[in-house]
Amino acid sequence: MTEHSSHILELAKRGAALRLRELVTELDLLLDLFPDLRDAFDADELPVSFIVKRDARGAAGRAAISQEPSSAAARKAVSRRMKQGWAERRAGAKK
Repeated sequence: MTEHSSHILELAKRGAALRLRELVTELDLLLDLFPDLRDAFDADELPVSFIVKRDARGAAGRAAISQEPSSAAARKAVSRRMKQGWAERRAGAKK
């Protein structure tokens, strides 16, 4: 086998890493579009980087969901601000 310069090998590694990221992104998109595909393959066959990324996303999602519920007064204040904001938008759109 012929030896390649380190520059060519570095470019090949970068290209492979980029392609892997593209494939993982495409896989994420497909799984979002077709959630039933999640069970269509064995989790042990997934690349390690995909498993780490998937687990990190799950942890971040769980952290965002675990908010404390708002009080009735806080919900009413938010509602008032939202109504005021939408009224201002409608008034601006009519001009």
